[in-house]
Amino acid sequence: MLMSKKKVCVVIGVGPGNGAALARRFAREGYAVALLARTAALSATLAATLPDARAYACDVTDGSSVANTFEAIERDMGQVHTLVYNAGSGMWGTVEDIDAEAFEDAFRVNALGLLLAAQRVIPAMKAQGDGNIVVTGATSSRRGVARAAAFGPAKAAQKSLTESLARHLWPHGIHVCLVIIDGVVDLPRTRAMLKDKPDDFFVAPEDVADTAYHLTVQGRSAWSFEVEARPFKEHW
Repeated sequence: MLMSKKKVCVVIGVGPGNGAALARRFAREGYAVALLARTAALSATLAATLPDARAYACDVTDGSSVANTFEAIERDMGQVHTLVYNAGSGMWGTVEDIDAEAFEDAFRVNALGLLLAAQRVIPAMKAQGDGNIVVTGATSSRRGVARAAAFGPAKAAQKSLTESLARHLWPHGIHVCLVIIDGVVDLPRTRAMLKDKPDDFFVAPEDVADTAYHLTVQGRSAWSFEVEARPFKEHW
């Protein structure tokens, strides 16, 4: 059994970009890290390279899967101190391109999953008077772009839920915050799609993870709710 005396960080949505970078960053800061993804193939490989880390397969849109996974984390590693919600997939397309199932799926991943995970960790955080919930958001939450007919509304719902969580939980000592990513994350697939773009066009996952971590160590008299992460050459 892995049980550690370290603070426990759960990263939901561990892929090759931001999720993996977030897991590495919190592990480097001395956290025991639980890596959650729909399948544990990639996350298990990453967990093997980190101290006191463990991978779990979890479908965040399924209440039973979330409950069972967090029960396992608490049993194996201890109570959750920091939750990083990085799950945020969604189909791109106009209102004529998408179907109702894709629209609903985007809401389930971005908003429902956050609700289910937050409800699972809040009681222990409130009891301790301490904890963090960090959500990875997107600029699409702020505007209705034509080709974001599913993704945009889902991220807007996620942003609204995160703000509701913050207003409710800050007085209990739980720092809820949102990192709005404005740019293209540096991934093999985005590099392949945008071969003509220079390095400084992309958002580096390691820099996003650094921003997220520093939010969790802010002094309580000057907490941030929403910050943006964009490349220095981004036009905005």
